[in-house]
Amino acid sequence: MPVATASITEDPPLVARLLTRWPQIAERMLAAGLGATPPAADLPEGHFTAEVLPAIYACGRAVLQAIGEERDFTRAEVATFVAPVAHRHAEDRFPLSILIEAMHGSAQTVLAEAAALAAPAEIDDLVVIGSRLLDLLMHINITVVETYTEVEQSIYNAEREARRELCSALLRGQPADEQAARADTPLTERYTVLGIHIRPDDQPNPVADLLARRRIRILHRTLDALTNGTALVNFDGSAGIALLPVHSDAEPDSARHAALAADLADQFGAPTYLAECRAVPRAELPDAAEEVAELATLARLLGRPIGVYRLDDLLLEYQLTRPGSARDRLAKRITPLLRNPHLLEALEAHLRYGSDRKTAAARLHVHPNTFTYRLRRVAELTGIDPTEPNNSRLLAASLTIHRLYPPTDPKDGDEHR
Repeated sequence: MPVATASITEDPPLVARLLTRWPQIAERMLAAGLGATPPAADLPEGHFTAEVLPAIYACGRAVLQAIGEERDFTRAEVATFVAPVAHRHAEDRFPLSILIEAMHGSAQTVLAEAAALAAPAEIDDLVVIGSRLLDLLMHINITVVETYTEVEQSIYNAEREARRELCSALLRGQPADEQAARADTPLTERYTVLGIHIRPDDQPNPVADLLARRRIRILHRTLDALTNGTALVNFDGSAGIALLPVHSDAEPDSARHAALAADLADQFGAPTYLAECRAVPRAELPDAAEEVAELATLARLLGRPIGVYRLDDLLLEYQLTRPGSARDRLAKRITPLLRNPHLLEALEAHLRYGSDRKTAAARLHVHPNTFTYRLRRVAELTGIDPTEPNNSRLLAASLTIHRLYPPTDPKDGDEHR
């Protein structure tokens, strides 16, 4: 049916007015669709913006233009916009029922927007738009279901699972020739081992699962691009190990992995820490994997900047984590301070700023004299004067252990001033 113009009001046609408002309508569609459907609604703000909103905007605009031109919008055209987004959701194992429910919520939003804009004389135009929206929704539903089925049955998933099993075998130090043949991935003599660690999300389980699967997909895609599809990954969405084949004696590009940490943090939406052990012989992969996993965790627990770390970057802290009587005795040095957070803060500020007491006091928003008094109390309670260089190093080590292994029930100390 041709789209009539509103000649009485001399306003632009209804479709043209919808097009003018389409950027705002697209945002409301996302909010009313995925943004309102649990558990997707509980995901961090902006989770779908980069991947979904551009597809909503482009597809909707193309459909409205087709309606204005009085031509059909084919299923093939729909697929060019919808299939890539559906493919990513399927890889993330995003529940199909939730996605379809969200799409219907988005369609209802468009219809409500059109109805609100339509004048009484434009009822025929509104019927045409509603009919075309139903056709569009049918094409989208079919495209999404077909894409989910293809991903579920794809050899790509089987290959990825085979590569994960190959990675696990190498990390356990087991023979891996059979897994390598199944994954169609030749083994190399050396690998650069990357530990990946993300600050845990404080999210309910369904949301945490969705975030984890999305991050797994992002990591695979990013490392495949970095290594031409040769990286082996064992990653659960929060922590894991990647093995990057080393094909020559050339020194790896450190800047590349530093940029990778920043890129992953941006894509994950969470602080991301990498630890690296370069060109590790295959027989030594289990030990190297254990080391980089600890280093990546250490970097996060110590509040270090996002980036890539090697053993030399955290040598003292790594050694302090080794179990033994020396570590336990070091940890007890600051036990008397554990019920006095203001004294711990003063000690941390002193260790950071050294003799610059004015800056340290300003950091704590206290007078320099108050800061000096607190350091005296630290000395009285621990028996160690933090202003003496040797003692300062001892307390710094004790404080590092406290950060990594905080006690659950401090028993000593009663200072509250």
